[in-house]
Amino acid sequence: MFVGDSWVVIAAAFALDLILGDPPSWPHPVRWMGRAARILEPFLRRWRRRPFAAGVLLVLLLVPTTWALGFGAILAAGYLSPVLAQAVQVVILWTCLSTRALYTAAMAVQRALVRQDLGAARKTVGMIVGRETGHLDAEGVSRAAVETVAENLVDGVVAPLFFAVLGGAPLALAYKMVNTLDSMVGYRSPRYLQFGRAAARLDDAANYLPARLSVALIAGPAAILLGRGRQSWRMARRDGKRHLSPNAGWSEAAFAGALGVRLGGPNRYHGQMVSKPYIGAEHRSVQVTDIARACDLMLASALLAALLAVGLLLVLGGSP
Repeated sequence: MFVGDSWVVIAAAFALDLILGDPPSWPHPVRWMGRAARILEPFLRRWRRRPFAAGVLLVLLLVPTTWALGFGAILAAGYLSPVLAQAVQVVILWTCLSTRALYTAAMAVQRALVRQDLGAARKTVGMIVGRETGHLDAEGVSRAAVETVAENLVDGVVAPLFFAVLGGAPLALAYKMVNTLDSMVGYRSPRYLQFGRAAARLDDAANYLPARLSVALIAGPAAILLGRGRQSWRMARRDGKRHLSPNAGWSEAAFAGALGVRLGGPNRYHGQMVSKPYIGAEHRSVQVTDIARACDLMLASALLAALLAVGLLLVLGGSP
């Protein structure tokens, strides 16, 4: 659902994301989503003794409600003014994107490593990754930063744009709720193995196509920026499935091929060492300067994704 020109909404939202990012002092729907999940979790666990059933209810309550709130806000704005409705769509979609926030966070990690402040680098990268970072050396911190840039290109740019093209800003907002639930409860820990299973599986399904589409979005800019487009594509085809996640490996492998680095390997999560296969095992280890190279590739890929979304909607000549 779009009110007004759909391509204008996508172009304006992406531009706002590049210019403003995610100001920490401003209200943000993702924080509200997380708060809603935290409030509902203990209530649902008490109401439904079976953790899996409680987790299913969490998803059924929050994802459709999120879509309905987005749809309702646009509809209400449309009664006042079509221009206001279009502005509301732009703001909703803007909050679903995280291009600048991802770039800023990753580059903060690199700056800390450049000034040889490993403690600050560990703390900074710990804010954007799920693994434990207190024991990481400079190579481990750099690898974590590159991997999160690669993986979150899908979660923070490609998938929201994909769902915006399919169903407008409300569907992109609903996707963001799915992704937020997965990041909060979609763990394989004893506490969330059953309760978070529905959220994790729904997130896997939602990211299935965007993750695979991201390979072309990465390989194209990799050919121009790094002269390694073919290597990026081949690495994604070879190692894209070598990840515990059915989706994260595709963008990580494409980045590994583009940068000529080795990603993956064992990491510690919630006190447990998790063995992950290496991606691009024959390549060198990640260096500090690779973070900036990964960020540049992410920006170019994000721009290409936005241009393709705008172009597709222009060709379609209407709103989905």
